[in-house]
Amino acid sequence: MPTEDRTIGVVLHEVARLMRKRFEQRARHVGLTRSQWQTLALLSRNEGVNQKALAEMQEVEPITLMRLIDKLSEHGLVERRKHETDRRIWLLYMTERARSLLGEMRGMATETGAEAMDGISETDQRRMLEMLETMKSNLSKGCRPAAEVEKKNV
Repeated sequence: MPTEDRTIGVVLHEVARLMRKRFEQRARHVGLTRSQWQTLALLSRNEGVNQKALAEMQEVEPITLMRLIDKLSEHGLVERRKHETDRRIWLLYMTERARSLLGEMRGMATETGAEAMDGISETDQRRMLEMLETMKSNLSKGCRPAAEVEKKNV
């Protein structure tokens, strides 16, 4: 039974924080910040996206993302390409160097996940993931924009 200071939210937050910290320890030698890693990971699944859309996906201000992209570009990891029909829009792509780093990053993430799951059976790991996905789905429904919720209720 959860106590006031040991709720599911508190424990999930602590686990997520420690997993990020442990990952950062493994990735320190690469010289990128966690925000830069996260931007690369998200971009890898959304190549060709514009800067504004990527900022929305990361839930950061466009100026914040622009600074991250500037740094990643300086490191030779991201390139901006002009939109075919709109000169104001820049599309974002990973470089080959970023792709190889992403592979290394995924390996470090796998090691971190394995360390976190040490001593937990595969069955329990699958069940925990299912439960977390259900929690995510439940909470996502409540986080939809009000207009979207209103449309559904009509």
